[in-house]
Amino acid sequence: MATTAGASATSPPEPLSALLAEDRRLLEACLAGSNGAWDSFVARFAGLFAFVASRSARQRGLTLSAADRDDLIADVLVECLRNNATVLRSFAGRSSLATYLAVIARRIVARRLTDVARESAPRPPESRHRRPDVMATSETTQAADREHVESLLRRLDTDEARLVRLHHLEHRSYGEISHLTGMPLNSIGPALSRAREKMKRLEHQPRAG
Repeated sequence: MATTAGASATSPPEPLSALLAEDRRLLEACLAGSNGAWDSFVARFAGLFAFVASRSARQRGLTLSAADRDDLIADVLVECLRNNATVLRSFAGRSSLATYLAVIARRIVARRLTDVARESAPRPPESRHRRPDVMATSETTQAADREHVESLLRRLDTDEARLVRLHHLEHRSYGEISHLTGMPLNSIGPALSRAREKMKRLEHQPRAG
């Protein structure tokens, strides 16, 4: 009993150390590409990213739709994997992984919300006396833009194109997409982000043939 008490006195529980060890195991599994590791990562931290997104929006007086919040979560997840998972590899273990990722998520979400606010800023009202040819040009441009998007979609894989079309052209929620495609809910955001990145690359590549 004395030995046990002495051991307890000199070796108190260290929950943070245990948590850091768990964080390290999860990170190593993700970086090694272990089966199911990324799904475990998403399941563990998607709620944290959702909280950061909602709180950051409220601080800016913004209201997020479910789709907006899901897009922000996807942005954070994609950033975690960008450049050979630099964000994950940079974790030094001086805090819990959740604390580290919350800081990363706040930066990404803040940048994204700033971009959205800039894009949605009021523009000077257009003249009431717009000429018919100007109106026609605007409609022609919109049609051309739509055709450009469709041409990019035709260069994606079938599943990627369907995913982009459902979310961005038909404005389907992640829940609806999951129901229609059978995709796990937590995989839709990252898949959409990868498809968008691919479309950006395709815009700068000449079409074969």
